[in-house]
Amino acid sequence: MLKTRIITAVLLLLALLPTILAGTALPFALLTLLMIAAAGWEWSRLNGVTGPSALVFGAVTGALAWGLHLLVGWEAAPPWSWFMASLLWVLGGGYALRGGPEQWPHATKTARMVLGMVALIAAWLAMVEAKSTGINFLLSIFCLVWVADTAAYFGGRAFGRRKLAKSISPGKSWEGVWSGMLGVIALAFFWAYYIDVQFAVDSPSLYQILLQRNALPWGLLALVFLASMSVVGDLFESLIKRAAGAKDSSQLLPGHGGVLDRVDALLPVFPLAMALSSLSPLQ
Repeated sequence: MLKTRIITAVLLLLALLPTILAGTALPFALLTLLMIAAAGWEWSRLNGVTGPSALVFGAVTGALAWGLHLLVGWEAAPPWSWFMASLLWVLGGGYALRGGPEQWPHATKTARMVLGMVALIAAWLAMVEAKSTGINFLLSIFCLVWVADTAAYFGGRAFGRRKLAKSISPGKSWEGVWSGMLGVIALAFFWAYYIDVQFAVDSPSLYQILLQRNALPWGLLALVFLASMSVVGDLFESLIKRAAGAKDSSQLLPGHGGVLDRVDALLPVFPLAMALSSLSPLQ
């Protein structure tokens, strides 16, 4: 299993990295659009839509995302759209987690499908705009989620005592969450005061925007909020899988499960990162 997991991770990196480093956003947009469509297919299956209907839902999700992108263009979307998407995650995610896996199936299927489609499309549009902003900016958001997850995993294993959400994800602990937040703060200072300074980056990182254009306490609070929302995204998908009685969202990625299993924490973080960065953009 570990060998399969490593091979899949390497192949994913080999496919994704050239599009991130490309001079234009189009290759990254097309590759991630395919991933979002696949995630839409997985979402529909987890919510009781199977067969050709699930494929149609995934295709429609991708088509609507592309259509909205063409409507907006490669320019920046209005900041209010990112705040609306972030508010949806804060309120909707919190409400769903409070209800737990038992309450999720009681929501109408239409509401669940629309919610998933909106979350996936918003995240994809935010990813494309982040790529258009610059490679350094895009990577700083990706790395925030990866470091938060990694630090939470090791911190939880070493210090975890108090369960975070036992009915949703028994392995997560509050100590793990705090470790993830500390990991993100350490990453932010290193990136903003070393990488952004010592290397010829093409754009400011998210950390430079948050820490150097604002009062330090505000920047730290924003980073903690982003780290906590990555946990919300992870828990939200775990809730849906538990409600569906599924271990993984699919088997599209051998050793890793499905696309949703890999992007769940990214879904709320990207729109929120775009919203926060719009408050204090670097010129």
